[in-house]
Amino acid sequence: MATLSAYSPPWPNANPNGTLLSPQDTAEGLDSQSQSQSYDSLSPIMPQDHLTDQLSPVNSNPNYHAPVSVSSPPESTFPTAPVSLLHLSFNQDFGCFAAGTDHGFRIYNCDPFREIFRRDFDRGGGGIGVVEMLFRCNILALVGGGSDPQYSPNKVMIWDDHQSRCIGELSFRSEVRSVKLRRDRIVVVLEQKIFVYNFADLKLLHQIETFANPKGLCAVSHGAASLVLVCPGLQKGQVRVEHYASKRTKFIMAHDSRIACFALSQDGQLLATASTKGTLVRIFNTADGTLLQEVRRGADRAEIYSLAFSSSSQWLAVSSDKGTVHVFSLKINPGSPRSDKSRNTPDLNSAVISPTSSLSFFKGVLPKYFSSEWSVAQFRLVEGCQYVVAFGHQKNTLVILGLDGSFYRCQFDPVNGGEMTQLEYHNFLKPEAAF
Repeated sequence: MATLSAYSPPWPNANPNGTLLSPQDTAEGLDSQSQSQSYDSLSPIMPQDHLTDQLSPVNSNPNYHAPVSVSSPPESTFPTAPVSLLHLSFNQDFGCFAAGTDHGFRIYNCDPFREIFRRDFDRGGGGIGVVEMLFRCNILALVGGGSDPQYSPNKVMIWDDHQSRCIGELSFRSEVRSVKLRRDRIVVVLEQKIFVYNFADLKLLHQIETFANPKGLCAVSHGAASLVLVCPGLQKGQVRVEHYASKRTKFIMAHDSRIACFALSQDGQLLATASTKGTLVRIFNTADGTLLQEVRRGADRAEIYSLAFSSSSQWLAVSSDKGTVHVFSLKINPGSPRSDKSRNTPDLNSAVISPTSSLSFFKGVLPKYFSSEWSVAQFRLVEGCQYVVAFGHQKNTLVILGLDGSFYRCQFDPVNGGEMTQLEYHNFLKPEAAF
């Protein structure tokens, strides 16, 4: 069961010219209920071009049940108590990232690297297990986490940083695994179900049954023109693609093993998937499920932590527990002639051979391993630590975040490839550690 609550002042309107409605839970089989709200004044969400300086610290509201201590980045204000990271995620344009800790959450800018603000909760606990940004605006989604969570792990708290307090919540019968935000949607992922809500009024629009999904795997496109949502299907190795604009659902048998990780291109046209085996990454056309390209991370099993497309979908980055971040060249796009040709050969066992591979003529003679496409560039990290990756706003750069507090910005050579060059390093849990 999902229940909704709203706080006063009113819910921010994603479309300031729209009409706000009372939030309702209209899911089949759920308790139908609504919460009355006052909409005397509107608090619209800031558009994307309101940059990070507008995410400034605000005094906490003394009437809120869990007061927070608002601290800003100057050196003298950093707490001496050790902080443990519970969550890391980039915002939708990869220009910022959010960190959930056992005491609150923090927001950072990527280039130049700097802490924008933090919220450290005063009362005991304060663990935040999920922090989801909405581009660079004042609205975030929070879920409690860790050994002493600030909020119930069964709730999604909608935080307005202009008011420095929660302005709404969504409650569920089981733990929330992840949350995805768009300007028009809130997507909540449970272990075997996904709920899609309208952002403006919290009306439930869709619910999806999934295969067991303890990682909360889900991806949504961020283009204004259409909404594409990807989640696990109902079978092992299957992914489900929802095209909301055309009201179509596509199921793709991506792997024989369970899905470990996937990522969407920003326009929602390309999907990259990896299984629990972790040796191959496959790229699909989301419109028809065609396998467009297959690349090889390595020969040994690995846990894939992160996949990321570049903004142009020319490159794909992969991180794993092996401690190496790989960058692959993508030679296709959904509208290219090569993509059309590949539709005639959608066999998952047929790897796309790189035209530059000196072993391509061995295809069909030697095992597939020898004709695989390998990464163009690599960056070596500490093995075993969990890293998430994204392409930087500067050309041919990559941003890497570690759950040990590490921030790397590196550059790859798109022509010669090889080892990437480290441009910058910080430990954002220990700001003095930088070189």
